[in-house]
Amino acid sequence: MAVRATPPDQPRVISLKDIQRPVAEELKHFQRYFRDAMRTSVPLLDHVARYLLRQKGKRIRPLLVLLTAKLCGGITEATYRAAALVELLHSATLVHDDVVDGAEQRRGMFSINAIWKNKVAVLFGDFLLSRGLLLALDHRDYDTLHALSDAVRRMSEGELLQIEKSRHLDIDEATYFRIISDKTASLIAACTKSGALSATDDPRVIDEMYLMGEKLGLAFQIRDDLFDYGEEAGKPIGNDLKEKKLTLPLIYALRMAPSSERRRILRIVRKKKKSRDDIQTVADFAEAYGGMAYARERMEALAGEARTILERYPPGDARDALLDLVDYTVTRNR
Repeated sequence: MAVRATPPDQPRVISLKDIQRPVAEELKHFQRYFRDAMRTSVPLLDHVARYLLRQKGKRIRPLLVLLTAKLCGGITEATYRAAALVELLHSATLVHDDVVDGAEQRRGMFSINAIWKNKVAVLFGDFLLSRGLLLALDHRDYDTLHALSDAVRRMSEGELLQIEKSRHLDIDEATYFRIISDKTASLIAACTKSGALSATDDPRVIDEMYLMGEKLGLAFQIRDDLFDYGEEAGKPIGNDLKEKKLTLPLIYALRMAPSSERRRILRIVRKKKKSRDDIQTVADFAEAYGGMAYARERMEALAGEARTILERYPPGDARDALLDLVDYTVTRNR
């Protein structure tokens, strides 16, 4: 069992490797399962799939499925299928996102659309979606399929709502939370729910794991949004601002600022092209009017709610790792 106590004068550093330790062997098995799930007799598809496997991400979502299942009763074959389904659907959305955004890199490598162009990338994304659907249907994992399909629907709706609101710059805090709940938290919650579904039939446990994932996902996205305002020294800032996306630090600061300051900042946000000075001006504004502090406060509160749910469960490696994952989410540097 992981030991969570830390001397008061030594800040506790949480690594993803430490969080993965309770399911290290299961993650290796998942990797093989995921690779097998993408096998195809079409040479071009197989070539693209093998390239995708080289784009090694953090695998946070499969990790959540495995740890939740271990917490709720134990990892089963259904757990591996759920983790593979999660990663197939998530990978498909990333491939399609790169096409929509015209992105040329993903995880430090050329994106699939940069190498094989948009048509192949879109069709490959569709292939991943279909493989995930068939994996669930072939084994009658209907509840897991429903949870993840609903998450994909919500992700699409959240993205479109954000596009609509960015055009008019009329987003308020309630709308912001609706957007990030749909865009980000829905998939995290589907991961924790799917892990629970693979290990237990107890509806209370399944609902609690879904809620825990929702809180974790909201905190995760607020942490990402803080990066855009220079939360970490040396990191590029302003990507959201360049796309006229209003996130929590700026939404709160605009609410607190005098009308003259608010109008000045919104004029900058409306610009089609923003200079470094423009972006820094908006970041300084968000800090000066309490937006950064407020966003951190909300993030920590949501993380605290996720911890409270997990602490209802008996101590063990899986619970400790999930608690560490909550802490990692709000302290990570990217």
